[in-house]
Amino acid sequence: MISEPGPCNDCIGIILAGGLARRMGGGDKPLVEIEGRPILQHVIDRLKPQCRLLAINANGDPARFARFRLPVVADSIEDFAGPLAGVLAGMDFAADRGAAHVLSAPGDTPFLPADLVSRLDAARSRAGADIAVAASDGRTHHAVALWPVALREDLRRALVEKGERKVSAFIGGFANVVVEWPVEPYDPFFNVNRPEDLVRAAVIAKAESRG
Repeated sequence: MISEPGPCNDCIGIILAGGLARRMGGGDKPLVEIEGRPILQHVIDRLKPQCRLLAINANGDPARFARFRLPVVADSIEDFAGPLAGVLAGMDFAADRGAAHVLSAPGDTPFLPADLVSRLDAARSRAGADIAVAASDGRTHHAVALWPVALREDLRRALVEKGERKVSAFIGGFANVVVEWPVEPYDPFFNVNRPEDLVRAAVIAKAESRG
């Protein structure tokens, strides 16, 4: 059972669902099912209690996400600029709604921690950092981060004028803090990249449903 620490009132979550999913044979990876539910629904269930509002970042026909009843925001940067373009879309969406922060998370990470926002926000405040980034097993997950909406014009310039595409490079230009999560009984940032990962995800989901 996922505990609910409560929403971050000034935080909007953006689920990055615009990847090309080449290693899964293409298509919308977040719509692949685990234990009878799309991966994206698992992500939504994890993040919804933690954020004031969620939105999906994806390009193309938004109707394919209609069942999730969430706003779908497309990249404003053309030619598939990667996760940073999705973060910018989330920042613009959040700014229009008066939110101060955006939580970004990939749409293929079905087991995100229930304390993701609260721990990132606390670490950011303690360190006086601009951006807080999640990590596990010694790996930093740059696409899982808490961003200030105030950086959106910096990000827009980096994407448009500098052609920046690496999330880690952009984050490195600002004060940031990395927050580590344990990986037992499983890595909460496990993501479904390959068909064989679906088998592992199903095992985790079954164990969670029993627990």
